[in-house]
Amino acid sequence: MNPYLDILRLAGPEAILTLTVLVVLGADLTLLRGQSVARRFNGGAFLSILGCVAAAGFAGLRLQGQTDADSLNGFLIVNPTIDFLKVVLLVLTIFTLLISTSGKFTNHVGEYLSLILLGTIGLMLLVSATDLLMIFLALEFASLSLYILTAFNKHNARSSEAALKYFLFGGMSAAFLLFGFSLLYGITGSTNLGQIAAGLAGKGLDPLLLVAIVTTVIGFGFKVAAVPFHLWAPDAYEGAPTPGAAFIASGSKVASFYVLAQIFSVGFAGAEGSAVWHGALPGWTPVLAVVAALSMVLGNLTAIVQSSVKRLLAYSAIAHAGYMLLGVLANTPTGRDGLMFYVITYALTVIGAFGVVAVVEDATGGDAWANFAGLSRRAPGLSLCLMIFLLSLGGIPPLAGFTGKFLLFSAVVQAGDNLGLLWLVILAIVMSMVSFYYYLRVLKAAYVEDAAAGAPAIRVPWPTRLALLLLAALVILLGCAPGLLTQFL
Repeated sequence: MNPYLDILRLAGPEAILTLTVLVVLGADLTLLRGQSVARRFNGGAFLSILGCVAAAGFAGLRLQGQTDADSLNGFLIVNPTIDFLKVVLLVLTIFTLLISTSGKFTNHVGEYLSLILLGTIGLMLLVSATDLLMIFLALEFASLSLYILTAFNKHNARSSEAALKYFLFGGMSAAFLLFGFSLLYGITGSTNLGQIAAGLAGKGLDPLLLVAIVTTVIGFGFKVAAVPFHLWAPDAYEGAPTPGAAFIASGSKVASFYVLAQIFSVGFAGAEGSAVWHGALPGWTPVLAVVAALSMVLGNLTAIVQSSVKRLLAYSAIAHAGYMLLGVLANTPTGRDGLMFYVITYALTVIGAFGVVAVVEDATGGDAWANFAGLSRRAPGLSLCLMIFLLSLGGIPPLAGFTGKFLLFSAVVQAGDNLGLLWLVILAIVMSMVSFYYYLRVLKAAYVEDAAAGAPAIRVPWPTRLALLLLAALVILLGCAPGLLTQFL
């Protein structure tokens, strides 16, 4: 078989999305030219969603066939888990497109929709790679799309400032990540994760390997917004167009944490060390344990004092990054399954939360507490969806957030020798209790406080309403029947 056709077959979903980008750009420049922004958004989003459905169908059919394939020694891997993650990323993209249709932040509709699709292509390539070079290229390809998306709201001066911060921090993280990868290549002579693990076997923790571990943690710490590498996140979430912020908070988290778990569990196998209380040993687990603990504490405590709901969700995302790192620390199949269940359900929930914020922001002109006052009387269905999303983020049963935390925390407890990682689980539970305070503050504004005199009812556009209802239903369904998701993990 022709090797180029073989690569194209393996990258079928990505190829379909690439063609969709060209169609969307062409349609926006020709058929939709001269139409209103709303019609251009609806038409472009419809074409984009068709492309996502076609790509998801391709991956889904391959998933049913249980295909396992490898191209170019780890540059492009296909197996049922990766195909399922691609379907998840495409579903998240579809929800992002639906809540984008009511956007009034740009006249460059085709470019905006294309950037979302290009970012999705980068994330899909990222989860398909087990080679450091391909991981780096895919990560930067996706990041470039996210940088531009952050700067897309030309009506908000903070958007350009946030994009500049995001770009500068992202460039710095790329430098750290590339330096760490180069050290791994120098030590082992390979960029393939499996071959790196074989090359590190029996060598112990030499100084170069310790530096590679630290720089890799720093590089990915920026990407997942973990403390102390989180400084870009609050500004990016607040300044970016709300649908763009939803995509940054959801799809990029799924892909980044999957690859982060792959790199440490496969590539750094044998260099784990120990994060056990009073028994720490040098390796990557104590480094991640410190980052996780700092993220949970600082993220939750700083979220308490926020007056902007988008910044609140940003610091909440930092705290959730700390919870997710516990799944990487567990370093067991159960821990990785719990991590992926948690990050997927979190992504669905946070898109819903940002979708509600987008509607309120369009109707009231802001996302402060006062803008949510009386929401239950101005838009009862919208406030109900908001309650479901925020309570799930807090971990209230029977919602998906509770099930995710239960699976994740129990896997960490079982992974530690003699409950040695129990201190991290206790800290995570305490910080989850702290998070109830600021989530309930938003719900208090929506259900208890009165709206301003004469405030009209809030109209929810039908694509956004459809997306929010489906997301709320999924959050409830996956909380009550987690097996619907775990069977694919």
